[in-house]
Amino acid sequence: MKALSVRAPWWWAILHGKPVENRDWYTNQRGRVYLHASKWWNTEEVFDDFEDACLMASRDRFSFPEPNHDWDAMKAAGGFLVGTVEIVDCVRRHPSAFFIGEFGFVLRNPVALPKPIPFKGALGFFDVDDEITRNLGL
Repeated sequence: MKALSVRAPWWWAILHGKPVENRDWYTNQRGRVYLHASKWWNTEEVFDDFEDACLMASRDRFSFPEPNHDWDAMKAAGGFLVGTVEIVDCVRRHPSAFFIGEFGFVLRNPVALPKPIPFKGALGFFDVDDEITRNLGL
């Protein structure tokens, strides 16, 4: 199974309904992928991005819950597989307020992992050992 690494708070937003992930490159990847929380962290930028995500969500007529954990826990999730999501398309236009990139990976059916799994991320899509997938029943 493939994985995609995403910075905070955007990986958290995906798990809470963000419908499109912005990238500057096209992908043919479709189907369920792991969501990897990037180790990157800049407190001010993460807080600003969270405010932007909340504004985008309100424009899409939904709202995010406040993180049910502290920001330190979100930071600590960096370097872990935190969930899965289906990629159903890659588009150049999307009606969501979240679409601001050159390309958008259209997302559906996010699922948070019951227990995040430590895993080294990489740029682009990267492979996750089949043993992890089997152990989770995916």
